[in-house]
Amino acid sequence: MKKEVSEKSNSGYAAPALEKGLDILELLSKSESGLSQQEIAASLGRNLNEIYRMLTCLVERNYISNQANKYALTSKLFQLSHFHPPTYRLLSESIPVMEKLSSDTSFPCDLRVYNHGVQTVIAAIQPPNGVGFMTRVGAELKVGISASGYVLVALQDPIIRQMRMEESLANESPALMKNFKKETEKVLKNGFASIKSNQYAGLQAISFPIFDQHANAIAALTVPMLARIDEEAQMDIDFVREKLAEASRLITNRIALNP
Repeated sequence: MKKEVSEKSNSGYAAPALEKGLDILELLSKSESGLSQQEIAASLGRNLNEIYRMLTCLVERNYISNQANKYALTSKLFQLSHFHPPTYRLLSESIPVMEKLSSDTSFPCDLRVYNHGVQTVIAAIQPPNGVGFMTRVGAELKVGISASGYVLVALQDPIIRQMRMEESLANESPALMKNFKKETEKVLKNGFASIKSNQYAGLQAISFPIFDQHANAIAALTVPMLARIDEEAQMDIDFVREKLAEASRLITNRIALNP
């Protein structure tokens, strides 16, 4: 059935062509392997001619690519988001500190931000030896099962905290919601999160907040500590936590000095 398009947007003005393009981008953002023109048309309830014109324009502007008749997002939207001044400043101040943190601890580290019910990885640094548990830059991850998720929700103004909790846990089980609230209470008390992974054996995740000028966590700096089973020595958890706290304070101070 063809998708119904409202005559007017909430502002009182219709922009059907823009809506079609945005519908395509949002649909492709959820596809890992790309979609054909027919699949896109069927999913959106539109005819092939409408979709063809939109796809041609988006390909020409390099927002999507067409490989073997499959359309997929390019990295352009991700790149544009990084040129947005607040994100660019956060990255430019964080990356040198993250590189030193990874070098000092010999563990990877990453930086995540909250994004409409999920968390997005915006930077990741490998240790000098190139070994460790890494998360791909651009990955969108669930909030409710990770140390960084607890930090990004807990360390907010109470109203924002409640909104994020409701948004990110909307489809989760009562048991997970109960555990999430318990963990966020710990974060509020301790100022950081340190948990054993709910998904991977031998993985301890430690996450500290990066604060804005209003003392809300705008990002979570995380070190995933993957335990070795050979005789190679590793930094202990107390040392890593100390270095991570130091790094998060430094980034927070840099952002405060360069608003």
